[in-house]
Amino acid sequence: MLTRTIDINCDVGEGVGNEHELFPMISSCNIACGGHAGSSETIRQCLELAKKYNVKIGAHPSYPDKENFGRVTMTIPKHELIKSIDTQIQIFLMECRRIGVTIHHIKPHGALYNDIAKDEHLARLFLTAISPYKKEIILYVPYGSVIEILAIADNFKIMKEAFADRNYNNDLSLVSRKEKNALITSGEEVLEHMLLVCENNEVKTISGKNIHLEADTFCIHGDTPSALQILTYITKHLPQHNLQAKP
Repeated sequence: MLTRTIDINCDVGEGVGNEHELFPMISSCNIACGGHAGSSETIRQCLELAKKYNVKIGAHPSYPDKENFGRVTMTIPKHELIKSIDTQIQIFLMECRRIGVTIHHIKPHGALYNDIAKDEHLARLFLTAISPYKKEIILYVPYGSVIEILAIADNFKIMKEAFADRNYNNDLSLVSRKEKNALITSGEEVLEHMLLVCENNEVKTISGKNIHLEADTFCIHGDTPSALQILTYITKHLPQHNLQAKP
């Protein structure tokens, strides 16, 4: 049986400092670009690693809220949000040009990601903010979300994302990080989670139900304490299921 290559993405440049350990095992990265974390220096460091390890490069814009790490919904004027997202991406692209690399995708972060998954007005606002890059980039979106539907209708290229290290509710929203069972922290459980999606297009929710879910890319958060253990484990065991994260 032929081995299938799957995309494993990771949120990086967020101050953890473990990127040099993670990049050899991932196929795409989402680099914080100053909204919730990150600076020109950390962007540059991550871009250098992406270039070294042939990792697809993505910008990871968020609400402009470093105090709450971008994980709290913000109510800010429309023009301020659009300006913030554009500023974050412009800073990111400037560093891409310096390093001589090309952006592959955009993936919103945290509360912004969750909000545009269900709020049509906010989703349209986000698409407006990134519309100048429509021809260049792929947008990472959650399966079955408002942003997925609107992005397809507006001719954005998309990849549907599943979270390998997070538990799901029955409506395919993520279990709140305030809950003790929000994270999946062992490599064995993450692999089981991923295989169900890869093989059956289903995810087992926190209530034990199997719900239809499609994914083109799987996220493992770089700030999950066991991220290295998870990636090491799945990199070793994916080939046993005719899957691999890197060509």
